[in-house]
Amino acid sequence: MRTWKFLFIGIFIVVFLILNIAIGSIAIPLEDTFRILFGDTTLSEVEKNIILRSRLPQAITAIVAGAGLAISGLQMQTVFHNPLAGPSVLGISNGASLGVALVVLMSGSIGGVALSSTGMMGNAVISIAAIIGSLAVMTLILWISQRVQGNVTLLIIGVMIGYVATAIIGVLKYFSVEEDIRAYVVWGLGSFSKVSANQINLFVLMMVILIPLSMLLIKSMNLLLLGEQYASNLGLNIKRARTWIICCSGVLVAIVTAYCGPIMFLGLAVPHLCRAIWRTSDHRILMPAVMLTGAALALICNLIARMPGFEGALPINSVTALVGAPIVASVLFKKNSGIH
Repeated sequence: MRTWKFLFIGIFIVVFLILNIAIGSIAIPLEDTFRILFGDTTLSEVEKNIILRSRLPQAITAIVAGAGLAISGLQMQTVFHNPLAGPSVLGISNGASLGVALVVLMSGSIGGVALSSTGMMGNAVISIAAIIGSLAVMTLILWISQRVQGNVTLLIIGVMIGYVATAIIGVLKYFSVEEDIRAYVVWGLGSFSKVSANQINLFVLMMVILIPLSMLLIKSMNLLLLGEQYASNLGLNIKRARTWIICCSGVLVAIVTAYCGPIMFLGLAVPHLCRAIWRTSDHRILMPAVMLTGAALALICNLIARMPGFEGALPINSVTALVGAPIVASVLFKKNSGIH
């Protein structure tokens, strides 16, 4: 039965990948779409650029980012034994936002030129700033995790770090020029279209390395489900396991946030959805399940955001919240109804 579920999700991803490539504000016949994908050089250059340099990279980004965020969310919920934990729970996303805020909001005030107006160079600087900001917060969290015992204490400290980062961003906004604030707000809405055809190879390469590394932590995550004392009796080094899981989750979030902006709800919603579908807590099943389901859900959200009739594209965070919030609410409601 589980094999059929995995097969269904796989087919679902392929179908929605094709829909993401074929459907958009500019109508391109499905036959022409396939001909372009298979290397036909006789078609319009405009159509080829739309398919190969816009829609295809955007769809691949959605697949990879959705898979990474879903895995990160599952790791956070497991290590903290908290169903409301997600990729942003330790303030790592806030660290990325702070890094971007420092370069975007201060560029116009100090340099006199808004970073958002510098094109590709500005995008590269924004990505680097997001990675540095998120990794700086993650380093601080890892340092703190070596000095505190309880997961709840670490969780609270992570939330406080997030609040501090948000407060600093608020101060920067107050003293920034309007053009920089707008650029920062647009980045904060999140988008799978920010990864260009030139950047997609590096983004996918990093995620292809990190996602399999996450699979190596499955045994430790299963032991953590038994409780820290029991896991310790079975030979698991709790501090080391927690450090590796937080580090892996944090790097996944850092890279996705750097390239796509802060994407909300996917990391929180997908693990709940997979537990309900596969009816298991075994991470040998859940890890590949959340990876595939996260990719599928990201493709759905990206397609909704780019549906014909919308001027440009909707903010991806608005769509993920509208899709993710009902999923989490319905799964938790059914779970509690089953208890009673």
